[in-house]
Amino acid sequence: MPRTARGKSETGIYHIMLRGINRQNLFEDNEDKQRLIETLALYKEKCGYKIYAYCLMNNHMHILIKEEGEPLSLAIKRISSSYVYYFNRKYCRCGHLFQERFKSEAVDTQTYFLTVLRYIHQNPVKANITKRIDEYPWSSYNDYMHGSRLIDIEFGLDIFSDDKAIARKSFIGFSTQENQDKCLEYDDIKRIDDDMARELIKKAVNIDKMSNIQGLAKTERDSIIIKIKNIDNLSIRQISRITGLNYSLIQKICQ
Repeated sequence: MPRTARGKSETGIYHIMLRGINRQNLFEDNEDKQRLIETLALYKEKCGYKIYAYCLMNNHMHILIKEEGEPLSLAIKRISSSYVYYFNRKYCRCGHLFQERFKSEAVDTQTYFLTVLRYIHQNPVKANITKRIDEYPWSSYNDYMHGSRLIDIEFGLDIFSDDKAIARKSFIGFSTQENQDKCLEYDDIKRIDDDMARELIKKAVNIDKMSNIQGLAKTERDSIIIKIKNIDNLSIRQISRITGLNYSLIQKICQ
């Protein structure tokens, strides 16, 4: 079946998402995440794009970007190829790391721009990785507070107000609002069956038998549960069913 053509943005602004192939992790440690940020900065100069927001999760990432120089598809290819070279060399692996085709959506209005901006920054909160978006170090949220060479914060802040103090206050209020924002990946969510979920968990946490998790020390058990929760499309109820751990316990660990 032929691929559907990407929607063309009238503003040149796109929300893109890159996933790990077969949902594998893109980042094994903080050094990897820092390398990706440095790669974005490097190719910003070479490719001529603007970045308004990003958020790095374990097995995927979101970027709010404006195509200005070369075509976006070429810029993303440069970014991903550079990072994959680094990642494969560091971990003595070969082959693809990113899902073959990145997802994208056009961002044509100020209203939707702000929706995507909030959606990207709230990703770690909605994934139960952190309770506050300003506590997550691998998104661009705090760049809006302190300034940034990588992130063009002026465009977003100016939507709120010409006065930077007022704009930042409004930005904080808007960014922390509870919402039902649905962007890009929402319609792509597909629940997977328990057998496939078990295989994904085994690969993610290197455990052969799910029942072994119950016998681990609390700190190790909690760390593993958080890693499992970061696997796309697994619900707490499904994790409880597969691991045998209490639903409320898992929910508490992931808060």
